[in-house]
Amino acid sequence: MTTSARPTAPTPFSRPQLPAAKCLHLIRTRQIITRSELVTATGLSQPTVTRAVNALIGAGLVHERTDLSRARGRGRPTIPIELAPSPWLHAGIAIGTTSTYMALYDSKGRTFRDGNVNRNVAETRPEDFLEYIIAGLHQLTNGVTNPLVSVGVTTSGRVSSEGVVNAPNLGWHELDLAERLRYQFSVPVIVAAAVPALLAAEMQSAELPAPGESENVLILFADDSLGAAVSDDRGVHSIGTLPGTESQVLDTTGLATEEALSTQGFLRRLRDLSLDLPDLGTAVAEGEKNPEVRSLLDERARLLGRVAADLVDAHQPQTIVVAGSAFTDDPGAPRVFAETVRGLEESELNLRMIPTHREIVRAVARAAALDQLLRDPLKLAP
Repeated sequence: MTTSARPTAPTPFSRPQLPAAKCLHLIRTRQIITRSELVTATGLSQPTVTRAVNALIGAGLVHERTDLSRARGRGRPTIPIELAPSPWLHAGIAIGTTSTYMALYDSKGRTFRDGNVNRNVAETRPEDFLEYIIAGLHQLTNGVTNPLVSVGVTTSGRVSSEGVVNAPNLGWHELDLAERLRYQFSVPVIVAAAVPALLAAEMQSAELPAPGESENVLILFADDSLGAAVSDDRGVHSIGTLPGTESQVLDTTGLATEEALSTQGFLRRLRDLSLDLPDLGTAVAEGEKNPEVRSLLDERARLLGRVAADLVDAHQPQTIVVAGSAFTDDPGAPRVFAETVRGLEESELNLRMIPTHREIVRAVARAAALDQLLRDPLKLAP
């Protein structure tokens, strides 16, 4: 007699792999669905779907709508399933350079409570900043009756699989953010880079693709930090090292792409050229009257376009999504970026932009908060 092994534990922002996760994803996205429709949509056997749904019902995550049951011939009536009122809460924390957003969500992804910790991270000792985060989350959960069962955090920089963060722009080196939060709240914690979380937010609200039919999407984020991620059949993956690019105009020779083209890196390049502009908004305003500054802004956008084109060659996405102040705060950048990418790539690419910082912050916080629920929902039962 042979038994099927449990699939390997999914990694953060992977597509649903476990039967219960696949069923929960479809129940969330379709709102009302039957067991037979789950069998068709997931490709799982009827007994597997039945076990998964019964387990989700037992956990209080979904329930049957007997008032919508439909009789079909002499057999048992078909009873639709939907999400139950959320038995649990999930916390999402989106760490920013000067303001950190945190919120509590129910299993539908609706915001229950939210707030901000307005602290400049780089100017705050890591230990003190963690205390502010812990205090903020305690304040959000104060008086709440539903249990907090998971915490998800997004940050700039590089994050190990254990949740250890290295983020030069925040002044963090080997900061074990996950372990501190696990100790404080006694719940599972994930810490992930913010850029893949942006793609995960879209994936969490989309239909499950058929095998081999998912749309590969590349995201390029350019702000105080620089990063990229790509989605495929398995989920979302960070791109560790960005392609190199050199510019005599901006004098980026020998610099890592992240150092050369992040907003702070770009402003340092301007200062090296005797253009002391304090922030990107000031540089854009100066560019309206100073052709030299405008040409330097355009050069940054062109270099970002070259980076994107190299990533397209490596990962073959059908869509590129851009986000961050390099695109949203400089009205001239999206056009230059798009012209550069399309001039270097023969394939037709869809290009789109996430337009606001507020939208980015809320999307990544929600994606991190819900990730553990959507990957392995039964594991979170208190």
